[in-house]
Amino acid sequence: MANFIPKAFLVLLMSIASVISLADEYEGMVRISEIEIHEGYLEEYLEILKEEAEASVRLEPGVIAIYPMYQVENPTQVRILEIYTNKKAYDSHLETPHFKKYKTTTIKMVKSLNLVDMSIIDLETMEKIFRKHSLAQK
Repeated sequence: MANFIPKAFLVLLMSIASVISLADEYEGMVRISEIEIHEGYLEEYLEILKEEAEASVRLEPGVIAIYPMYQVENPTQVRILEIYTNKKAYDSHLETPHFKKYKTTTIKMVKSLNLVDMSIIDLETMEKIFRKHSLAQK
């Protein structure tokens, strides 16, 4: 169950590194989805989420990251870091077949959902973090 997080993190780093270099022009959209899953559905939900996140990053140029995580002490508490190039990319994401499949197949599994729009405080330092990680992987 936890094996997909490091792979997703690597995809996140590679994706962001290519976009963050445009720091002065970045008009992206960042959101954290706070999701609580009904306990009996956790394994099934995580598999569906993993599939959706991978497809979003692979197929959608405007999706920089869909980075799912869960709390170690309470795995039914899922958080997803979502980064899009702009609001238009987010709106487009909502219309994709893989997102619609995720939404319709998991609706009964979700106990609560809170979408929190975020603003980046220090884009330049974030760029350095991803470069540092990229160099450490070599």
